[in-house]
Amino acid sequence: MNMVATADPFRFHGGRLAVAAARFETAPTPWIDLSTGISPWSYPLPDDDPSLARRLPEPEHLGRLEVAAARTFGVADPAEVVAVPGSDIAIRLLGALLPVARSAMLTPIYSGHRAAWPDAVAIADADAVDHDLFILANPNNPDGRTVAPERLREIRGQVIVDEAFADTNPAVSLLPDRGAAIVLRSFGKFFGLAGLRLGFVIADISVARRLRALLGDWPVSGFAMAAGLAAYQDQQWQDNQRRRLRDAASRLDELLTESGLELVGGTSLFRLITHDKARELFEYLGQSGILVRPFAENERQLRFGLPAHEAAWDRLTDALKNWRQDS
Repeated sequence: MNMVATADPFRFHGGRLAVAAARFETAPTPWIDLSTGISPWSYPLPDDDPSLARRLPEPEHLGRLEVAAARTFGVADPAEVVAVPGSDIAIRLLGALLPVARSAMLTPIYSGHRAAWPDAVAIADADAVDHDLFILANPNNPDGRTVAPERLREIRGQVIVDEAFADTNPAVSLLPDRGAAIVLRSFGKFFGLAGLRLGFVIADISVARRLRALLGDWPVSGFAMAAGLAAYQDQQWQDNQRRRLRDAASRLDELLTESGLELVGGTSLFRLITHDKARELFEYLGQSGILVRPFAENERQLRFGLPAHEAAWDRLTDALKNWRQDS
């Protein structure tokens, strides 16, 4: 028996198209992947330079990237900004660097944080923090919940803030006035280039130095450096991207509510809905070649990303209309 094809779909991780295709073998193609919080519109990659694949990345290029990221984040000292091969690995490394006896995390939260701090107490309210270490995502995934930066600055102890989705709304960021908090930033979600595996950790010099020592001399690829440097220097593209994402999210809101689904949160990169028949809807969309994000922790919820083009919008609209008629 194919265990992949028969796996519980409510344990899918976002972006698992191969698993979805194995389960929904008769689904039409191409698949429409709405299961991630990654922008469907990508920053245009710089012209291919074959030499980037033939030589090791230059330390000077890494330094230029971290300077550009620091300017974008409003961080005065680029030495506090550490480029990492995606924020996921940074989460795991920080879990090893900062073992503490009393830690807590604001839940729900990305599973990588739970893996990095398995003994952390799950709490539902930032006002209940009374621990040596506090971890949260801000904005949160999947519900888009935010905690005001002013409140975070009041928390005692070490704070780690995952701001993977903050590029869509910089006003919620703890940067540049982060105090002693450690901030994680993702590149791939907002710029639509998740496959480059690029992210950043902003931390005090002592933590940044230890993290760099763990990462080694070549933490990110030459391709990631070139793309990140160009993207962070292109403010006009970033402003246009925020407007485009907001417009698409509003359009998605209208479609989902017209389909009888209750919106319960999100960011301009995704929307979270709740419905008594969410499991059935997940299956129905899967049979239609559309993958959304289910949650084992709450089977009444689904997360929808943004369709990339009109054909995808039309397929999603038709699938939701047909589901309502059939259910």
